[in-house]
Amino acid sequence: MKTPPGKRSYSKLPVWIVEDHHEVVQHIYRAIGSRHIPMKDVKMVHLDSHPDLLIPVSMAAHTVFDKDALFGELSIENWIMPMVYAGHVSHVAWLHPYWAQQIREGEHEMCVGRDASTNTIRVTSTDDYFLSDALYVPAEQLEDGKPFRLSVIRVDPAHTSEKNHGDPQQNAAKKSKPEPQPGSSGSCGGVSQPSDGSSGTPETPSAEEARASGSLLSVLERDDPYILDIDLDFFSCKNPFKEMYTQEELAMLQELYGFERPREDADEETLCECVERRTRQLEDLEATFADLLEDDSELTVERLADKPGMKSLVKLVCSLKSRNESPDYEMTHQAGLTCDYSELPHHVSSTAEIQQLMLAVRSVLQPLPKPTLITVSRSSLDEYCPPDQVDSIQSSVLKVLETLFGSLDVHKEYEEASGESAAQSS
Repeated sequence: MKTPPGKRSYSKLPVWIVEDHHEVVQHIYRAIGSRHIPMKDVKMVHLDSHPDLLIPVSMAAHTVFDKDALFGELSIENWIMPMVYAGHVSHVAWLHPYWAQQIREGEHEMCVGRDASTNTIRVTSTDDYFLSDALYVPAEQLEDGKPFRLSVIRVDPAHTSEKNHGDPQQNAAKKSKPEPQPGSSGSCGGVSQPSDGSSGTPETPSAEEARASGSLLSVLERDDPYILDIDLDFFSCKNPFKEMYTQEELAMLQELYGFERPREDADEETLCECVERRTRQLEDLEATFADLLEDDSELTVERLADKPGMKSLVKLVCSLKSRNESPDYEMTHQAGLTCDYSELPHHVSSTAEIQQLMLAVRSVLQPLPKPTLITVSRSSLDEYCPPDQVDSIQSSVLKVLETLFGSLDVHKEYEEASGESAAQSS
């Protein structure tokens, strides 16, 4: 009787660095195919200013079993859940900075499966994050369901965790150590603190950091293979739409795309009605902006604005056309989809706060077992991570990882992709 092939191990811990976050999936699948991580029930520690737990809304569920087709469907906000439905990932710990509050703190258990009525992937969670994208269905409506556990854990900058009352940014600024001046010592012993905050003697973990580590250790066994995934926008994050649209235009998009929450104690029928109403709203908005791509004359805009919920459309189009004769209505629709129950996170960190977050991440990760695979997303071309900060953040993250886990096998795939694009355009 043949025994199944055993798990393999890497000689050095691989770190795959990509530009767009969904590009890490191919490296995860490659590690599954080479038996370095198991085929099912993998755990992931995910540091990011965004959960990335949405689902390609119209994608047929069986697409997850066609690797090439799947890669073509994924985007930066929806690359994790297809791996859950495929059975590969069973638990995600989302570690988020204080400015990212898209999903409520704590433990969430749900089922991810195929909606029998639409053949698409849906979830049983009633959190606003999923309801606002019309992704909820009752458990009895799901087939091939996979149990999924989500741990949502906040990580505060070091030195601010225990007394974080009032405005976190103000507290961080108050408690930031001044940066050493050239030629001066940054510490009592005459040895300056490294600018990346990643080396030197680690301080005693704060109560919050110890609690975060404890939450992770409660689900990660010492021998568990797991993926450590880091988006560099965890340390400093922009909402790129804030620079593309005026405050008034974003307010109009909020009126058009706003999500009406159900009551806290809503029953199943009310939740299903909420999802149905939201689905119609999003479909109507998609069709409206598709129509504007074809014809945005005054007559057409007024006709479209007569539909229920479209009152703000005339003012919005007028404002867009005052700045650009041919607005990008497809991009405007994408911006609107982010204006549902909360805005996208936007917090450009100071150098001092980035250092404090590096220290906090190091402290939280230090007690954990060594990951099997590390994936990193830069998120700089779309400016979710500020382009002028991304290289220094990446350098600091790699130093932290090397300090924690030893020698790394770093693959800067974004450089190869950039080189290929340049060659094709020349």
